[in-house]
Amino acid sequence: MKIIKLQRHEIPPYDLLLLADPSYELVEAYITDGECYVYKENEDIIGVFVIVPLSEVTVEITNIAVRGDRQGQGIGKKLLQEAIKVAKSSGYEWIEIGTGNSSIGQLALYQKCGFRISDVIKDFFIQHYDEIIMENGIQCIDMIRLRLEIQ
Repeated sequence: MKIIKLQRHEIPPYDLLLLADPSYELVEAYITDGECYVYKENEDIIGVFVIVPLSEVTVEITNIAVRGDRQGQGIGKKLLQEAIKVAKSSGYEWIEIGTGNSSIGQLALYQKCGFRISDVIKDFFIQHYDEIIMENGIQCIDMIRLRLEIQ
């Protein structure tokens, strides 16, 4: 198992990125502004995360995803911990992440890792996505923003 930063010329794993964010246009925008890291076993990409600086002291995880057949095995937590480590080593004081109101598992994971809800952006997914997003039998409407002070 290894987590590596992709170089600018390398093609990110869009299949995984689109699992967490169904908008190709939004993924393209933050891939351009951020850094993409992949979790590999042998040569297979199992997971991915993207971090984007928001300010001199704050970075955001804009995407984090694990291949469907490997979900529920602790890989998402490892990716989240690595993103925190990368942010800390880069000198950031805060790390933020956003997810949908319907993303029950993700909300639980982020809070278990120390993130606290900081804001709710009402109607975010209705305003920024053409298609209706459903998870856990709930329509994804609002973005829940969470943040963690990096110690």
